[in-house]
Amino acid sequence: MKGLFVIDMLKDFLNKDGALYCGDASLKIIPFIKGRIDEFHKNGDLVVFICDSHDEDDSEFEMFPKHCVRGTEGAEIIEGLTVKKKDIIVKKTRYSAFYNTDLDKILKDQELSEVHVVGVCTSICVMDTVGDLRNRDLRVIVYKKGVADFDKKAHQFSLERMEKIYGAKII
Repeated sequence: MKGLFVIDMLKDFLNKDGALYCGDASLKIIPFIKGRIDEFHKNGDLVVFICDSHDEDDSEFEMFPKHCVRGTEGAEIIEGLTVKKKDIIVKKTRYSAFYNTDLDKILKDQELSEVHVVGVCTSICVMDTVGDLRNRDLRVIVYKKGVADFDKKAHQFSLERMEKIYGAKII
């Protein structure tokens, strides 16, 4: 079975006044991601929304501005992306969606063998999650039109690393 991972499409990253806005490039990927979600829903495939969700005093805020604090509007999925009842929401506290989450159990329970990935930020949460997916020997497809970053160089580097080092298919 295949699944779609929608990473950190949250208000603090995608709204221009968000705490850690990923830049105008991030806004351009929204229609593509919406289309992928709709296609996966139509085909009956799994959609997993992976969402940054921090405590008020999270140590990550030593490196980045306070963002996606649990229970705040900034931690909510942006308008326009359809979340259905059967979709899974995974709340994470670090870059990789696997760190201190039950994502391994979800992968096993859903018998996923292929994961398609979209979201932000390419050089942080997307790349770290893709690396962990590949470490689990899953086939991974990352959509260039479906990922963005606030740093163009880091974005490009991350796409190349995911393809050349992790073995993800970048299309």
